Amino acid sequence: MSLVVVGSVAYDGVETPHGKIDRMLGGAATYISLAASYFTPVRIVAVVGDDFAQEDVDLLASRQIDLSGMERVPGGKTFFWAGVYSADMNDRTTLRTDLNVFADFNPKLPESYRTEPYLLLGNIQPELQKMVRAQMPGVKLTGGDTMNYWINDFRAQLLETLKEWNFLLINDSEARLLSGEYNLRRAAARIMEMGPHTLVIKRGEYGAILFRRGGHFIAPGYLLEDVFDPTGAGDCFAGGFIGYLAGRGVTPNDGDIDASDLRRAVIYGSVMGSFCCEKFGVDRFRSLTREEIEARYQEFQDCTAF
Repeated sequence: MSLVVVGSVAYDGVETPHGKIDRMLGGAATYISLAASYFTPVRIVAVVGDDFAQEDVDLLASRQIDLSGMERVPGGKTFFWAGVYSADMNDRTTLRTDLNVFADFNPKLPESYRTEPYLLLGNIQPELQKMVRAQMPGVKLTGGDTMNYWINDFRAQLLETLKEWNFLLINDSEARLLSGEYNLRRAAARIMEMGPHTLVIKRGEYGAILFRRGGHFIAPGYLLEDVFDPTGAGDCFAGGFIGYLAGRGVTPNDGDIDASDLRRAVIYGSVMGSFCCEKFGVDRFRSLTREEIEARYQEFQDCTAF
């Protein structure tokens, strides 16, 4: 069984207090897939241009990521984003966004993808997310994320899309905007009424909160000595979260998932997000091992036990 990941494969230009990289592999689907691939086989659905480098194809393919759903547009250019981070790296300013071939992204799943049981929908238009979900009628576990733009300008479409999701992964400002509630506990309750039975609110360096209708679970952020580049950390969290669940074969039972599985998934999400920040872009995943992942998971257990 494999996880289907739909979203952007891109190139990024990033500047942080630790340095500047003019062009590096990025995109939500890239980060999600790399993180998830440590736990389960992944099948990616994305679009790139002729400029997408063979070395980047080779990296993805080397991590048991099926690329038969990654469309290459002849003569096109790959989505490009550039931004600069503040001194504390809690804020960033977008300098450039070139959608290029991603502007016309119309995800069509290969026939071999449509019977897979797990689906993670990256940050794309809600109508497209709903369309992809419809291509997998037998999917067992579906979820994804969204952003302020879709919440503000495509709210009706987003609410229709969320009705079919099992889980939603968003940050605290997005949760407040979507729910209309400032208090996160009340915000979570309102969002879960929209469809997802599981909500994870990502809070960056402060960790994450897992909400379910029966309660909540708070996970701390991992204390890194140096944060080189936080780009993609939230997507790597998503990849670790769904990758762990898919790797374990976890599916809803009567519309619910065992709380202990979800709690472990949140910790693995936090682990993968922390590794992402240790180097620029996807570079940490070029050498990361499953043994290192398990060691950091154990650190989380040790530092939260009481």
